[in-house]
Amino acid sequence: MKIILYKDVLNLGEEGDVKTVADGYARNYLIPQKLAVKYTKSTEIELAQKQQAIARRKKEKSLNAADLKTRIEALEMDLAVAAGDKGKLFGSVTSSAVVDYLQAQGIEVERKKIELPDGGIKIVGSHTVRVKLYGGEEASLKVNVSALSEEKEEKDSAPRRSREEKEEAVEKPVEEEGVSEEAVSEEPVSEDAVSEEAVSEEAADEEDSSEES
Repeated sequence: MKIILYKDVLNLGEEGDVKTVADGYARNYLIPQKLAVKYTKSTEIELAQKQQAIARRKKEKSLNAADLKTRIEALEMDLAVAAGDKGKLFGSVTSSAVVDYLQAQGIEVERKKIELPDGGIKIVGSHTVRVKLYGGEEASLKVNVSALSEEKEEKDSAPRRSREEKEEAVEKPVEEEGVSEEAVSEEPVSEDAVSEEAVSEEAADEEDSSEES
């Protein structure tokens, strides 16, 4: 199907481009998402009327991409992570980490536009990450990965251990040394109760003696 793109679509084209795509791709995705319209005489005329506005927007996007390139390449991302003796990371630095870093610098970039070397950074050292921008422009971001020191790792894990110990202490019942549960549950016998019991037993003995006589 022949279509006219209403918006930029990654790996397909830009706003205003005329493309031929599979019918299902157009009907099930591009057209329902309002990313494109079917190419007809009327949509062709409409496109011609919008060309000036489209050209203006493209120029703005090109200028914005150039500005982003300058800002990104002025940065260096420093990251300390857990690593083994030979510098191999226990995990890997992902595109999400790069996106989060750029976002903290006020730069919004989609995760799918981040290109990591070998699909992911898995060893300490300096690495170059590519950031795809508008119009085929690319920015290079330097990422410095170092091994997390044992002292730093211990410091970071200390608050976690402290929380776990507190939670464990709350879960354990409080027990007093030398006092059994049975002894605690028994009610103490008062002196008055003991005296009354003794008097009752003495009266019963006297009554038995009188009956025998």
